[in-house]
Amino acid sequence: MKQKEKGFIPVMLTPYLENGEIDFEGLRQLTEFYISAGASGLFANCQSSEMFELSAEESLRVIRAVVEQVDERIPVVAASSVKGNIAVQADFVRQVYSLGVDAVILITGLIAAEDESDAVFEERIFELFELTENIPLGFYECPEPYKRVLHPDQLGRFVASGRIIYHKDTCLDIKQIQSKLAQVKNPDFGLYDAYMVHAVESLKAGAAGLSCIQGNYFPELIVWLCQHCNDSGFSEQMALVQQFLTDNMDVMHHVYPIVAKYFLQKRGLNISLYSRRKAGNFDAQVKLAIDKLYKDYTILAKQLDIPTDIALS
Repeated sequence: MKQKEKGFIPVMLTPYLENGEIDFEGLRQLTEFYISAGASGLFANCQSSEMFELSAEESLRVIRAVVEQVDERIPVVAASSVKGNIAVQADFVRQVYSLGVDAVILITGLIAAEDESDAVFEERIFELFELTENIPLGFYECPEPYKRVLHPDQLGRFVASGRIIYHKDTCLDIKQIQSKLAQVKNPDFGLYDAYMVHAVESLKAGAAGLSCIQGNYFPELIVWLCQHCNDSGFSEQMALVQQFLTDNMDVMHHVYPIVAKYFLQKRGLNISLYSRRKAGNFDAQVKLAIDKLYKDYTILAKQLDIPTDIALS
């Protein structure tokens, strides 16, 4: 997505009631939380949203609720998460786009099976282009059902078509990030990195921004990182933030997304810890680790003069 400054696109959680139903009031509050933190867009119906644990109808209801709550204040993208042949996926792309999103994101692992060739994958992508008219699209190298990482030249060809405006990258390789960015020339396209170990390097290499699970703990910190990445006067603080993100990578991924929901509870959001995903056991040891993360973040935010009292209206 085209923007003048580096931006943060949160991968949204799905709050649930204790009976397992979607908590739409919690989703409304969460949407406002991201916006108040300074998010430049939102990614609804993604892996963090537990999209593969939602029915197609539930995914559409979640996307619609986010679009309506945002009310055109910032862009919204959402994944097409229905499995099936290209005709089936194209139909769901059209359904998602009809809800008012700015782009529909394709899951690379749903386009072709793991044992199918790049040629088959590319053929199906261009077939999907034909079946979805001029709908703006993007890619997500989602780890589920398996991770299919795009090669730089592939991404370059797809972006050159004019249909791809967004790419959520999970290759975990800064050299490949740099190669991908070198292949794309479309000013309407944006690559958003998910891997925070090289967040600063990625931003400096030309990434449009970040799209990471860390934004489900402290979105304002990721916004701060995007805003100051090219400011030489903040080099020491940037290094401090990068180290904090790297040091806490495992803590934030373990028993996710339950741990993120617990962290947000501590921040004042009225959401439950319920998750449909088999995320693991949220035991006393895990809770203690997140309590420490919360304390350490509070100290870091104070050092950086980042307000943590985000409006939850």
